[in-house]
Amino acid sequence: MFEDIQLIYMNVCILRFWALLYDRNVKRYVCICLASFHIFTQVVYMVTTKEGITGIIRNGYMLVLWINTVLRAVLLMQDQDGYVGLIQSLTSAYYDLASEKDPYIAGLLDDLNRQGMLMARGNLFFGVLTSVGFGLYPLSSSERVLPFGSRIPGVDEYTTPYYQLWYVFQMLITPMGCCMYIPYTSLIVAFIMFGIVRCKALQYRLRLLAVRHPAGQRNSRHLAAEIGECIRYQQSIIAYVDKISGLTTMMFLFELLAFSVLLCALLFMLIIVDSTSQLIIVCLYINMILAQILALYWYANELREQSLAVAMAAYDTEWYTFEIPLRKNILFMIMRAQRPASILLGNVRPITLELFQNLLNTTYTFFTVLKRVYG
Repeated sequence: MFEDIQLIYMNVCILRFWALLYDRNVKRYVCICLASFHIFTQVVYMVTTKEGITGIIRNGYMLVLWINTVLRAVLLMQDQDGYVGLIQSLTSAYYDLASEKDPYIAGLLDDLNRQGMLMARGNLFFGVLTSVGFGLYPLSSSERVLPFGSRIPGVDEYTTPYYQLWYVFQMLITPMGCCMYIPYTSLIVAFIMFGIVRCKALQYRLRLLAVRHPAGQRNSRHLAAEIGECIRYQQSIIAYVDKISGLTTMMFLFELLAFSVLLCALLFMLIIVDSTSQLIIVCLYINMILAQILALYWYANELREQSLAVAMAAYDTEWYTFEIPLRKNILFMIMRAQRPASILLGNVRPITLELFQNLLNTTYTFFTVLKRVYG
């Protein structure tokens, strides 16, 4: 069913290949075990390392990314039925819209698929750049280092042949980690983008009411039926968004806290690195964080705005000329739309661009404090 929906096809296929969605086979356990072992070696390294602050920041960034990667995979496995159900809801609603054969709706769906494909490919491109950065970092160092700081108890991983073997291992699991991490974000953003399209479709239907049922030429029964359909569609959008929020709210809270600290540390790292190659790699890390966060916050904010816009579209129906029972229905729609459907952060605060701005302001504040302290 979803194979014809370019918005989600690539992301679902990647997650399915690693058995994190739909399929349940040994691949998922191989992914989790390898990544978990890698995290263990990173934790041992962070506890025992004598590197300076540059090495600690760089390896702390990588450790958080890998923890987040495993956490996403575990959540997908635990809530697989919820994610599959969400994909089925999207698929059903998508084909319902496509079956209307309306030029405006068709244009919305075409733009949606195009943007979804561009976003998925763009995120994977940033993932490839970051993976390349991980691999090239040891080449920019004057001594033996690994892409990810790690330590295996009882083994000197910087001696031959352990160094070469461990380097190859880390470079092999890096693409696997990207395929576990990036498609998840792209898939969730795709869900949000489709919610935006559904809100726009509802606004379009509401504005058509005044065109289809002008004053003096109304069939009250038909008008009541169409208003009832709009109300049910509004409720289905709310339920759809609540389902997305329920599956992701705690994950996004963890990411906000973790990425705030990492972004501050990476900005500080920009002023203390001593080579151009290291500067470029740190910039790639920062771009990766900002690209992931901005895509989510941009579309989550747009979903909230389009949900609010349903109230204005309902008002444009010339509801004040309807019969009293129909007026009440429209007023209830307007009142409900003024509590917009939103993706929540920790089940507390909606994700908006204002929150993203607050994140950047807070991060920069802590960065300036660190800059003053360390001179």
